[in-house]
Amino acid sequence: MTQKKTTLITVCALLAMAGMAQAQNTGTTTLSVTVGPEAALTVNTSTTTLTTSSTTFGNPFTGNTSLTYMIRTTKTTGTGTLSLKITADFAGTGGPSVATPPSTGDALTYTCTVSAPGTACTGSQTASTTASTGLGTWGGGASSAKAGNSASVAWSLTDDPVYAQGTYTATATFTISAT
Repeated sequence: MTQKKTTLITVCALLAMAGMAQAQNTGTTTLSVTVGPEAALTVNTSTTTLTTSSTTFGNPFTGNTSLTYMIRTTKTTGTGTLSLKITADFAGTGGPSVATPPSTGDALTYTCTVSAPGTACTGSQTASTTASTGLGTWGGGASSAKAGNSASVAWSLTDDPVYAQGTYTATATFTISAT
């Protein structure tokens, strides 16, 4: 009888273990995310060299700055802006100046391109050291590609004979925003 009892206990233990192996416990969570307006900008050209194709003062100094932007605006009432400001004027005595040009009519100007969904500025814009000037705008529900979209600035600086020979640098700071 002991062998039957041992066998019965063993069978009962195996059944109990099999039942425990199949026991499961589950739980859930609700994931919530708030996606808001957002903007990011990369200036692809760390130094933009302005050059002229003339030695007779007939052509301005020109150059291009390439940008990549990412933007997402609020669905219906959102807006976005891309602007620039000259945060450090051309340094050095006798050279060009954005804030105080040496001659009337001297200016650092630019035209801009902004790929869709942005709208680029129109016509020639005059750069400033005191105020941000526009490059592009976005309306409600605008969103860029995941890898970003392109924008650029085509610079033009008057070639004035009164500029003293030398190398002069200025800093343009770009700002992008989204609501």
